[in-house]
Amino acid sequence: MTRVLPFSSKLGFGIGQLAEGVTLAAFGTFLLFFYNQILGISGALTGLALGIALFCDAISDPLAGSISDRLNTRWGRRLPMMAASSLPLAVCVVALFNPPSDMSDWFYFGWLVVFAVLARTFLTLYHIPHLALGAEMAHDYLDRTRVFSYSQLFGSLGSTGFGFVMLTFFFVSSEEYAHGMLNETAYTPFALSAAVIIMISIWLSVFGTAKEIPYLPKATFKTQERLSFGRLAREMITAFKNHSYRMLVGGLFCAVILLGIEGVFMVYMYVHFWGMETENMRWLGPTGLLALPFSVLLAPILTKRFDKRHLLIGLSALIIINNNTMICLALFTDILPPNGTILLLSMLLSFVFLSGLCSPAVIITLNSMFADIADEQELITGERQEGIIFSARSFSFKAGGAVASIIGGMALDLIGFPRGAAPGEVEADVLFRLGLVAGPLTSILGLFILLFYLAYRLDRNRVAEIQAELAIRRAETAGQSESGQQAEASQQPGTA
Repeated sequence: MTRVLPFSSKLGFGIGQLAEGVTLAAFGTFLLFFYNQILGISGALTGLALGIALFCDAISDPLAGSISDRLNTRWGRRLPMMAASSLPLAVCVVALFNPPSDMSDWFYFGWLVVFAVLARTFLTLYHIPHLALGAEMAHDYLDRTRVFSYSQLFGSLGSTGFGFVMLTFFFVSSEEYAHGMLNETAYTPFALSAAVIIMISIWLSVFGTAKEIPYLPKATFKTQERLSFGRLAREMITAFKNHSYRMLVGGLFCAVILLGIEGVFMVYMYVHFWGMETENMRWLGPTGLLALPFSVLLAPILTKRFDKRHLLIGLSALIIINNNTMICLALFTDILPPNGTILLLSMLLSFVFLSGLCSPAVIITLNSMFADIADEQELITGERQEGIIFSARSFSFKAGGAVASIIGGMALDLIGFPRGAAPGEVEADVLFRLGLVAGPLTSILGLFILLFYLAYRLDRNRVAEIQAELAIRRAETAGQSESGQQAEASQQPGTA
């Protein structure tokens, strides 16, 4: 009988996602804006720096996954790496938003590259083992969705809730700053707050899941080959021979590029395209959070009703349409209320709510599908590869994010967006080009996303068959091991 995972372990696993949520909020919402609009670095140079950091970091994903898969300590395979990453990650986040003053553009470029690479590397050393831990803790088709629902809940709390708190207390508009995010002095307490939350989240997750160590699968590798790029390459090739894995990673890669480009433009869109003040912008996060509990509760229910592949395709299509509707209406019609009105704000918030309802469910479903693939890989190869499998998931996020950062940064310069522009000072044709790139043009990628997901093969029945075969194999292995131990004991001197 499959062991029921206790609530406390699910909670401990989930709260660890706060660390990634806060870090990604700092990177996604504030970092490019800080270097481009506060320090005055060109969008192309800033985007290039973030892209370089992501590409470098992507290399560390399979490395972290392979090390984690083969690690053998009294604390298990995952928790030691999670704990060791907390302090250096927090320090790097603080450094990113506190560079020396009055330096050249190239100095700031180098500073951003170095500390962005370090921050993302330490995040990887935490995040890959954390994801793999979730796949190991839950063994049931539906329970995996529940476990990753907890992580998505806290991840969204970290990304959107953190943004709301920062915009409310640190980035407040004033007579000196028409928009609070233009206040350079607010970024130091912002970064320190992020660092504290990151460290607390990681340690709560480590201690909250430590009780599961006796129940976690041990490393199944037949040989303890030394760490090398050759070993990593073989493990990655083995994983990518899986058809469903390739399709899921391909769709995720395209999705991250699409959402990443939209993310680069997000602050610019709300501040300049929609003319929102800080006091209105801060409600974007809570609106998304308002939808989050419904999404977390609905994901397991929908997984019972629909196959995961069908659910993923339907929700992804809805997100693509939702993210473009308001932008297209603003670009090509005159039916929307004027900027600054309560009616327009209400309409924008309603679309944010719908996005907040669908996006977490997509991520929950994806993580659950990757865990199913880990079972299929064990059946095919005889080895547990959660670390490698989730490292490629993370690689897709980062490689796609790198491409998005570079494209987004270059696009800001190509459309002629001015540096340090105050709200209301950007020309109408520049804003039109901004909306065109942030909306309709990038959504062409949505077709490729859906095609990849359509080609995914694992369904509910096949996963049940795989898990039944694995249960038989594990029982046989355990029986052989017990017989071997008994035979060895009978051969000892003095044994009757």
